[in-house]
Amino acid sequence: MDHATVMRWVAGYERAWRGGDLDAVAGLFTEDARYRRSPYHEPDVGHAGIRAIWLVDEGQPFTMTAEPVAVEGRRAVVRLEVRYGEPDNQEYRDLWVLTFADDGRVAEFEEWAYWPGKPYTAE
Repeated sequence: MDHATVMRWVAGYERAWRGGDLDAVAGLFTEDARYRRSPYHEPDVGHAGIRAIWLVDEGQPFTMTAEPVAVEGRRAVVRLEVRYGEPDNQEYRDLWVLTFADDGRVAEFEEWAYWPGKPYTAE
């Protein structure tokens, strides 16, 4: 795994999330992927669990910037800034801790999201 490969995965995630492409989940995550919306949140497991999360944000306009912080073996940490438009006008900064499978899909996704002026939780 290298920075360029990680950022291609992030770009694919962004395209799928932005376009509400729930079918893309299968190309991004392993069948049994564990997706944690915060470090202490019980993971949503598998493609169906991840699709259910994505349905919540479907259709909201946003901008996103991302940069890799660290890549070591199959693990990566990516720093993001996301800004939602109307009706929420919300922004947050985020760290993604990713563990990749041999096939380049993510097997473990852990999110550390922070909003300005809000409690330190992704809920």
